[in-house]
Amino acid sequence: MASKGSAVPVIDMQDLSGLPERLVKACEEWGCFRIVNHGVPMELMSEMKCVSRSLLDLPMEIKMRNSHPEHGKGYTPPNMASPYFEGLSLYDMALPGAVDEFCSQVGASSHQREIIEKYGFAVYDLVQNLGSKLMEDPGFLTILQDDETINGLEAVDKYTGELVSVDPIPGTLVVNVGDMAKVWSNGRFCNVKHRVQCYEPKIRTSIALFVLAPRDENVEASPQLVDVHHPRLYVPFHFEDYRKLRTTTKSPTGAALELLRTKN
Repeated sequence: MASKGSAVPVIDMQDLSGLPERLVKACEEWGCFRIVNHGVPMELMSEMKCVSRSLLDLPMEIKMRNSHPEHGKGYTPPNMASPYFEGLSLYDMALPGAVDEFCSQVGASSHQREIIEKYGFAVYDLVQNLGSKLMEDPGFLTILQDDETINGLEAVDKYTGELVSVDPIPGTLVVNVGDMAKVWSNGRFCNVKHRVQCYEPKIRTSIALFVLAPRDENVEASPQLVDVHHPRLYVPFHFEDYRKLRTTTKSPTGAALELLRTKN
């Protein structure tokens, strides 16, 4: 069971007093935090959840059309390892035509397509805002709209190693820091380890938008975070190469990064 002894930070994006410092601290200490007053309309969040739920209620033969450029991704049906989980995947919403292709695969209506596009743009604006507050590239985050009433998300406290319940708060979004952010920050940010548990026999819906690294640039530590006292921890690499490395080595969060450490 997850610990209740400590709590993942909740940050008000409209409280500008010390906001960058609070965001950095949350990235360093937890790698996971909730944000309120984030600018994504509540009505749009609700509509997106309804669209997601309706698409997951489609017949299996339609959901199976959902494909993904990465082998083994796309529609994930319930299986022996995860009998209560299923998911649909839309790869890189920023690519021209990506939303159209996904909607064509599952036969989404024009209204559903409109909601998906609006939600994508709204979350992109939020990521830009977060990035500007962190004062650098806004990549390498996951923005999660989790279930408002049904708990299940747990994050690891990096100091104690305990799993801490990330309790739901209606109208909020969860920000998870990933492996690429740890590289970019030269080890300052915590790439959060987390899991989802089934606490009760009810449907739990979550919508995750993964913000990936730049396509045509190396992922590497920001120059201002590297000096004689803080040497570069990881060799520069391309994101697609790292994703293949994680897949071939079947590495969990953070484990593949150890293969890319510099020899300081």
